[in-house]
Amino acid sequence: MPLSPKRVIHRKVQRGREKGFATRTNTIDFGDVAIVAMEPVWLKAIHIEAARVAINRKLDRKGNVWIRVFPDKPISKKPAETRMGKGKGAPDFWAAVIKPGTILFEIGGVDKDLAADAARLAQSKLPIKTKIAFRPTVD
Repeated sequence: MPLSPKRVIHRKVQRGREKGFATRTNTIDFGDVAIVAMEPVWLKAIHIEAARVAINRKLDRKGNVWIRVFPDKPISKKPAETRMGKGKGAPDFWAAVIKPGTILFEIGGVDKDLAADAARLAQSKLPIKTKIAFRPTVD
């Protein structure tokens, strides 16, 4: 089932800019192991879903997975071989706006080695550079 909002106020939105670092979703809040974005991108809903499926299959439905991003930006595209003008194209896909430092997924409730393996598998499904972060242990 593809990720997309049920309702939106505006069917088409402006592009915006890919500048700055994440100030919001940048701390590990739920799990013990996280996948952190290292570069800015519009992350498509199909990439998020592919990474989620890879994590769940590796964990064998044990533990918890938190998806910290949601594709709420409609990206429009004009048809191929269309002349300029005649307005903006129809919405083509949904994307999440990702800035460097954004936590994409968190994994918890399983061994840290297994969670790191699942995160490594999910990293290969994503079109950007990411790193694996661990929740600091309190001694």
